[in-house]
Amino acid sequence: MAKVHNFSAGPGILPAEVLQQAAAACLNFDNMDLSILEISHRSKNYVAVMDEARQLIKDLFEVGNEYEVFYLGGGASLQFAMVPYNLLTENGFAAYVNTGVWASKAIKEAKIIGNTKVIASSEDKKFNYVPKGYEIPKDADYFHITSNNTIYGTQMKSFPKSPVPTVCDMSSDLFSRKVNANDFALIYAGAQKNMGPAGSTMVMVRKDVLGKTNRKMLSMLDYNVHIKGESMYNTPPVFPVYVSMLTLRWLKEHGGVSWIEKINQQKADLLYNEIDRNECFVGTVEKADRSNMNVCFLPTKPEYEAEFDKMIKAERIDGIKGHRDVGGYRASLYNAMPIESVHVLVDVMKAFEKKIG
Repeated sequence: MAKVHNFSAGPGILPAEVLQQAAAACLNFDNMDLSILEISHRSKNYVAVMDEARQLIKDLFEVGNEYEVFYLGGGASLQFAMVPYNLLTENGFAAYVNTGVWASKAIKEAKIIGNTKVIASSEDKKFNYVPKGYEIPKDADYFHITSNNTIYGTQMKSFPKSPVPTVCDMSSDLFSRKVNANDFALIYAGAQKNMGPAGSTMVMVRKDVLGKTNRKMLSMLDYNVHIKGESMYNTPPVFPVYVSMLTLRWLKEHGGVSWIEKINQQKADLLYNEIDRNECFVGTVEKADRSNMNVCFLPTKPEYEAEFDKMIKAERIDGIKGHRDVGGYRASLYNAMPIESVHVLVDVMKAFEKKIG
């Protein structure tokens, strides 16, 4: 059967070899004659998985022991609340940049915890650009940004220098490009885009920013509790962490973030060049802020959509429909997406133009 070209925005595509390894582990993990789905998370075999999964994050980010890594459930959405709960002081405030739906949700949760200020926003143009030129307050407890806008297809190409601890939601472009992780106090990401299946969220935090709120903390929401418990204060999402570990290992063994960044740029250039060339399609965001992970575009005429849908279906292209808030199409080019699949999509776009013309 012909390959399905999976452009889903999330849960997203995983490397074929990772899927094969994960499938095998469901039957026999680590030669234990037991499934990864049924072993104790306290067994030495699984503790080794968790240790490697945590260390791989630090290796790929190139950070030292001043950072701690742990895996939690609840998705990035839980981190929208946990970040201010752990970092926002009673008399202080947090500074946020609003670049889309997920940033808006993070702001909503932070406002419940304490004083939260939106210092820049692209909502005025339906989030089709990334705000620039704003000033970060020097007296904020922390500064929060979202590096990639999955729904609207924008991405921060660089990060502002902050006088206060910077927190970043990297859910949809984690390890897709080189960043200086040491510039961030806290990075979090849902696994289901570039790192693994749904069900696990990675948090990496610099230890010196914790313990300053004087808040009496609920144990499950306290970062220090999870650090002390070595990411296993309670039963972790065992299988999602295992698949994440395999994916991170795959990335490191193939050349790391520098290796995949070049491939991701090639994929994005290939598709954006066709969008700009093809008279049947148009991009939806400002060119300077186009995401390399989530490429959003529209047909130049609404009536084109039905016929184009037939053609992409015939080529077994899946998961490309745009988010309901934007419409049109969204091709997600996560790390595991082979460039061959992008070529298939571009060929269909060219064939469609020829057919319509």
